[in-house]
Amino acid sequence: MIPTEDASARKRHIEEKLQQEQETLSFIRESLEKSDQLTKNMVSILSSFESRLMQLENSIIPVHKQTENLQRLQDNVEKTLSCLDHVISYYHVAKDTEKIIKEGPAGRLEEYLNCMAKIQKAVEYFQDNNPDSPELNRVKFLFEKGKESLESEFRNLLTRHCKAVPPVIILDLIAGDDEIETSEDPSLNLLPENILQDLTCISMWLVEYGRNLDFMNVYYQIRSNQLDRTIKGLKEHFRKNSSSSGVLYSPAIQNKRKDTPSKKAIKRPVFIPGTIRKAQNLLKQYSQHGLDGKKGVSNLAPTEGHDHELRAKHLSDTLNEKHGPAVGKEDILDSEIDSYIHCVSAFVKLAQIEYQLLTGIIPEHHQKKTFDSLIQEALDGLMVEGESIVSTARRAIMRHDYSAVLTIFPILKHLKQMKQEFDQVLQGTAASTKNKLPVLITSMETTGAKALEEFADSIKSDPDKEYNMPKDGTVHELTSNAILFLQQLLDFQETASAMLASQETGSSTSTYNFEFSRRLLSNYICKILGNLQLNLHSKAKVYEDTALGAVFLLNNFNYILKSLEKSELIQLVAVTQKNADKTYKAHIDEQLHIYQRSWVKVTSPINENNMPAIQPGTKLKDKERQAIKDRFKAFNDGLEELCKIQKSWAIPDKEQRDKIRRAQKENVTGVYSNFWQKYANVPFTKNTEKYIKYRVEQVEDMIEKLFDTSA
Repeated sequence: MIPTEDASARKRHIEEKLQQEQETLSFIRESLEKSDQLTKNMVSILSSFESRLMQLENSIIPVHKQTENLQRLQDNVEKTLSCLDHVISYYHVAKDTEKIIKEGPAGRLEEYLNCMAKIQKAVEYFQDNNPDSPELNRVKFLFEKGKESLESEFRNLLTRHCKAVPPVIILDLIAGDDEIETSEDPSLNLLPENILQDLTCISMWLVEYGRNLDFMNVYYQIRSNQLDRTIKGLKEHFRKNSSSSGVLYSPAIQNKRKDTPSKKAIKRPVFIPGTIRKAQNLLKQYSQHGLDGKKGVSNLAPTEGHDHELRAKHLSDTLNEKHGPAVGKEDILDSEIDSYIHCVSAFVKLAQIEYQLLTGIIPEHHQKKTFDSLIQEALDGLMVEGESIVSTARRAIMRHDYSAVLTIFPILKHLKQMKQEFDQVLQGTAASTKNKLPVLITSMETTGAKALEEFADSIKSDPDKEYNMPKDGTVHELTSNAILFLQQLLDFQETASAMLASQETGSSTSTYNFEFSRRLLSNYICKILGNLQLNLHSKAKVYEDTALGAVFLLNNFNYILKSLEKSELIQLVAVTQKNADKTYKAHIDEQLHIYQRSWVKVTSPINENNMPAIQPGTKLKDKERQAIKDRFKAFNDGLEELCKIQKSWAIPDKEQRDKIRRAQKENVTGVYSNFWQKYANVPFTKNTEKYIKYRVEQVEDMIEKLFDTSA
């Protein structure tokens, strides 16, 4: 029973599943039929929409094409009207701009340039499209007139605003880098900013549209004249202040110096006119006349210690007493030298500023040529003045006035110091322009070298005449001149070395090292000193009194030694002569011994070796009494004679004077004291005052008064 029930159940289950599947199939079939119906409906709708779109397209496309054609026609009409307006505007340009062009660009440059731009376009239009139109001639006329007005405005602006820079501003400018901290650069005042902008605009327009470069000639001519007037104004400033001493500065620098004493010194060489003038005065005394009216005689005796500044001051005072204060040719010369040095510095500085100014106005490819032309007048003026100084020095040297070379030293030193900056400023200019300064430097070096050589020869060949010798045996003027000349070289060592090298090798010492230059100068100084020494020995022979000749040489050698030791000269001499000081000291000692031999006739009669032997307590014989009388008389006469003669002799150096007096006291009083003690109490005469005239202390007092005319 059980298996039968399971089969029935399975059968029922299968039947139920079949029925469910049939129902599902029936539902799917109905759904498919509905979907097919919907599809057919959609296809029908789309077909209808497509048909309608085609109908719409067939209706709109012709309208669109027609509208597009209408739009194109409208654009063409508008463009045609615009072109017609543009063309018509060219016919109105002359009328619209004529008034402004005739009135000129003054005060409305921008508006004027806009008008010129319109005229330029009108000219181009008529030239391209209607060259026969009378309007072309009209706008051409306006264009040329406008261009002339711009050129005239360019000239007027430059002429009106280009003014010579005041000398005090230039002096501030020269020293500004080292002495003054300024918040405003004086170079900005060359042209006002608005004027500079106008000039730049006119320049750019003339280059681009005017096709005329004449304005560049106008520019360099006006600026060149302004630069030249500025340099001449600085010269005039120094000329008016030629009576002043020292370097002239503007009040701004002087005030700044007081406020800032720690500021470093100016790089350029500081020229001290007074020092050069003193040296020139001394040298002129040698070449023309003596300070006391006797050629070759030096009245320097009151100046002791051989201090250079005191000596120079004494000489200057002496000149003032005899010839009046030094406000004549020497001061004018000082001013000319100082003026020239400052003018060279001013030129370099102003040329730098001019080039900076020029670069903003002149087209780049014309800048160097315009700058070259601009600086020619001022540069030529400086070169001519420099050559004039050289020519003056040459003529003076031919007259054996070697003081003239001292004017070249500071100038040449300054030119060589400025050369590098000078070359930088002139970079890009013509070769002839660049070579002007080197040619002047070479000319000065050649002239200076000749003067140095001839001065050395003149020291050697100075005549040995009695009228040329100091009566008191003091320092000869030749010696003081030579030493002072050499001392001037200390401030210009490199310059003097360059001169000497140019003579020996034909080239400047700038190509050699420092040691070579120093050795050249040392050799020259030693040559001067050697020639001087030979000449002094020759001059000393002019004196009939050998002792005076010895005093003369002693004074001169001592002066030379002291002068060398008180300056850098001793170091320069030591480069080639290691023991120059010892050599001069030996010469001084040698002359001292020669001088001391003049006292032998005083001490020899009372020397024990020349005295008769006298037995104590015995009566003197007539012969012995006479011998003692003769010895006392010989001593007295010799002492009085030498003291009278040598009292008028001069030994300016207090140290040497005291040394000689001390030595003579020891030599004379030592011998006289022994003689006096031995014979003063011997009854060799009844008239003792006649023979025993001086005590030992009195002899010392007499020797103390040697070399002192006031005693």
